[in-house]
Amino acid sequence: MELTAVLTPAEDGGYIALNPETGTTTQGETVEEAVANLKEATALYLSEFPLAVAGHPVVTMFTLPAHA
Repeated sequence: MELTAVLTPAEDGGYIALNPETGTTTQGETVEEAVANLKEATALYLSEFPLAVAGHPVVTMFTLPAHA
């Protein structure tokens, strides 16, 4: 099963990792650690709450104007 990982830098260092298909979230000091932790958390979630994935979410970016 192929799922999505969204990583953002954490305020205190490291990364926060989110799987949008399940809502599982975790963190790690490196990208690799955050993804590994997300895989583990998502697998545990799916063992309790099976998910029929119908496709990938659309991930995009947008820009807001800077405040004056």
